[in-house]
Amino acid sequence: MSFNIEDLAQLDQRFRTNLINSITGFKSVSLVGSISTNKQTNLAIISQIIHVGANPPLIGLLFRPNVVVRHTLENILSSEFFTINHIKEGFLKQAHHTSARWSESEFKTCGLTEEYLDDFSAPFVKESSIKLGCKLEEAIDVKTNGTHFIIGAIQFLHVPESNIGDDGFVDLEAAGTVTCSGLDSYHRTEKLARYTYAKPEYQPKEI
Repeated sequence: MSFNIEDLAQLDQRFRTNLINSITGFKSVSLVGSISTNKQTNLAIISQIIHVGANPPLIGLLFRPNVVVRHTLENILSSEFFTINHIKEGFLKQAHHTSARWSESEFKTCGLTEEYLDDFSAPFVKESSIKLGCKLEEAIDVKTNGTHFIIGAIQFLHVPESNIGDDGFVDLEAAGTVTCSGLDSYHRTEKLARYTYAKPEYQPKEI
């Protein structure tokens, strides 16, 4: 099937949403932990997470327009701290359930455990193997569609030693990290290959 811009505009809204959300391919998905000014913790599953830079270490989160209350976004803007916690298959259903509109902390309602590490103010997910603590660096309002792009600087990082290679490469499969496509489809991964840095004069070698 092919769609031009006029075809896309005429599609059923739910069909178009699923089509565009899944066509971009597999994405990172994590639980983002935060805390409000009145000390209520919050946990939200977010799949719009991207690497922004390694030096300094920066990560970006994209939030949908706040036409409804976005507790995670509000908490990050007010407290300036948040955590990113990789999701494992063992608590995948609970992680997905955090996307419901809860009035209480998702840690409590979804059966996940708050954990505080390295005197970091925002809560981590104890069940997660890979955890990042971030501080807000920049908040960008995207005028085109009303979304909000948050850039956080990594202040704390926890990765099991057995999952870090000699060159610093993190083995996400060994850590049990899942990935996603669209808004509600989750996947295991299978490594195909890792190659050396590409140069015009050499064919890449598998490492």
